[in-house]
Amino acid sequence: MTGSPVHVLLVDDQPLVRSGLRVIMADHPDLEVVGEASTGAEAVQLVGAICPDVVVMDIRMPGMDGIEATRLITAGPATARVLVLTTFDEDDHVYGALRAGASGFMVKDMALNEILAAIRVVAAGDALIAPGVTRRLIAEFAVRPEAASARSPRLVEGITEREREVLTLVGRGRSNTEIAEDLFITVATAKSHVSRLLTKLGARDRVQLVITAYETGLVTLPG
Repeated sequence: MTGSPVHVLLVDDQPLVRSGLRVIMADHPDLEVVGEASTGAEAVQLVGAICPDVVVMDIRMPGMDGIEATRLITAGPATARVLVLTTFDEDDHVYGALRAGASGFMVKDMALNEILAAIRVVAAGDALIAPGVTRRLIAEFAVRPEAASARSPRLVEGITEREREVLTLVGRGRSNTEIAEDLFITVATAKSHVSRLLTKLGARDRVQLVITAYETGLVTLPG
């Protein structure tokens, strides 16, 4: 990565987690920790003060939790993007964080290099969900009455058949490279299809495309 490093705000009520991430990032010149917070309220204040590129956000914290903090950050004037880093098996609010505007979800027991890679991806304007999280996330979505009633194929009216295929693969968690391989197209073409889908569907990022794929029934949970 060239140019200025990615400025990162670490938000977690466990000092050990913040310290560990800070030490690891110190060995990567393209990443720079510019602040730390132990509560959601502190995170919201710091985002306005230091303007980080990426906020690595825990969910369960005293006072304001990570979901509310994410909602306030993404709804505000700051351009910071939020990457949720959580112990997924213990957190049943990841779907809420998605709706609040988070750009990605990673779990704390993943390899550190994967977490660092996720920070870079989110900083670059993309979005991602950790492998293994997608099915759990959508399972929570699927049982919500308001989500079930919102499903409608009409949400994807106006997209081409190829874009429908790409959206289906995005919903299954495929990367642009994997989509290109599955559809026998170039990675650049896959990226172009995803960009057009974001525009046509009014989606903020790739995570919202995943939800749209399930809302419209293009992708369903295995039985």
